[in-house]
Amino acid sequence: MAEQANWYVAHTYSGYENKVATDLMTMVENRHLQDLICDVKVPTETRIEEVFDKRGNKTGEKEVQSKLYPGYVFIKMVMNDNTWYIVRNTRGCTGFVGPESKPEPLTEAEVAKMGVETTVDLEVEYKVGDTVEITAGPMEGSVGTVEEIDIPARKVRVRITMFGRELPAELELHQVKLF
Repeated sequence: MAEQANWYVAHTYSGYENKVATDLMTMVENRHLQDLICDVKVPTETRIEEVFDKRGNKTGEKEVQSKLYPGYVFIKMVMNDNTWYIVRNTRGCTGFVGPESKPEPLTEAEVAKMGVETTVDLEVEYKVGDTVEITAGPMEGSVGTVEEIDIPARKVRVRITMFGRELPAELELHQVKLF
């Protein structure tokens, strides 16, 4: 029976995240370990930054890729002595995240919340136009109407009536339930 692969987090030297991920995948290919180390990711986000000239005048905008978790690499693997040794001894890797550096797998909720694995299908019990209650955050207990659901970004936009005014609120999918 094949063991199940889980997501683990490895700590790296600052700036070595992509190098560690590339070296690890090369090693997996060379040693034919694709069934034990399935995936290696360095989660990033794209931001728009304004560009200014020397005088401080805005000259335009540019897209910038930034790491969501600097200094960390996410690895989906079957943990055993061999795979632990391979990851731990990759140049730039300082160890696994966990108590006393013992690898601790991420839970499914952590994987979904951190956006590491986007292939996890999420189903929500509400749809656009439904009345929902906010279950977490500063607006907890408020009731509103769903305007937009963005499954890949794990966000929901809700319109709330507060103090006689309608206010938009963008929340995580798990912060809202059907009213």
